[in-house]
Amino acid sequence: MRWDNLSAPPDAGVPGGAAPAAPPLPLALPGATVRTFDTPDFAGMTFYEVRAKSIVNRVPGTSHVPFEWTVNPYRGCGHRCTYCFARNTHTYLDLDAGQDFDSKVVVKVNAGELLRRELAAPKWRGGPIAMGTNVDCYQRAEGRYRLMPEIIAALRDFANPFSILTKGTLLLRDLPLLRQAAEVTRVGVAYSIGFVDESLWRSVEAGTPGPRRRLDAVRALTEAGFRVSVLMAPILPGLTDTDDSIEATVSAIAAAGAASLTPIPLHLRPGAREWYARWLARDFPHLVPLYRELYRAGSYLPQSYQRELVARVRLAARRHGLHRFEPEAAPERPPPARPEQLTLL
Repeated sequence: MRWDNLSAPPDAGVPGGAAPAAPPLPLALPGATVRTFDTPDFAGMTFYEVRAKSIVNRVPGTSHVPFEWTVNPYRGCGHRCTYCFARNTHTYLDLDAGQDFDSKVVVKVNAGELLRRELAAPKWRGGPIAMGTNVDCYQRAEGRYRLMPEIIAALRDFANPFSILTKGTLLLRDLPLLRQAAEVTRVGVAYSIGFVDESLWRSVEAGTPGPRRRLDAVRALTEAGFRVSVLMAPILPGLTDTDDSIEATVSAIAAAGAASLTPIPLHLRPGAREWYARWLARDFPHLVPLYRELYRAGSYLPQSYQRELVARVRLAARRHGLHRFEPEAAPERPPPARPEQLTLL
């Protein structure tokens, strides 16, 4: 089963301020230790601590993404991005793709020690490892669990190339480790900044650091010597695809010192599609007919719309001196569109 590597119970200590939560456990996590934290940042959230059996995941060749190996220390994400493509993976754990994905997070508490063991295995050939390609490894929970320092230290010690894609400014906490790793191997860093509208940010991705804070992180990493890629992702039809929004966002990304920019129009896979549609109907009901038309063929926007949108972003990027459009890290990219029958609302 897809959750077999999560089934072993933890036996390590837990962060301060944690308290056991009441059962029941999801059927897929029978051995987990369940915790809540009595702080405003984690109100309404539940954490399922497990000792994973494996941590380096091989990406199927049919996935059409530019990386082969990933590490995901968390499942579920407190960022609460309504459009997150990974939402449907929570259904593999007998949890739902909506509220459960936002509030019930699986924590692989032994991720660092397990990664070190797998990197030392004779069969491992040192392939590049991508992180942040499913859920964000620097979501707010990382401030409690501190899994990433051990992970980066292991990759540094084995001189194993890696990349990180994030919306989390907590990445700056680990800047000394990233610098050490960059001295011995290739390190890619990418940020996701789809727009700079603060009111929209509070509505559509309320659990993330604001776009201005992410831009500050790009600036700090650039000043530290890293070539930071930015994914302008997602670009939301009817909301952030206007010339004014594109100009403001591209201008801010360029001013922050980004080395490259990659525009990615919104795609809505099952799970994310339904959750985003609920948000859209509540906050922007006048856009529902537009989305029904744009996504009537499935998860992806029409190719003509995507080409025109990407062309406008690239023109803006050139005006601001950003001539590189391929990311230097290894972010998630959607596979080619396939016809599928889905209902947006």
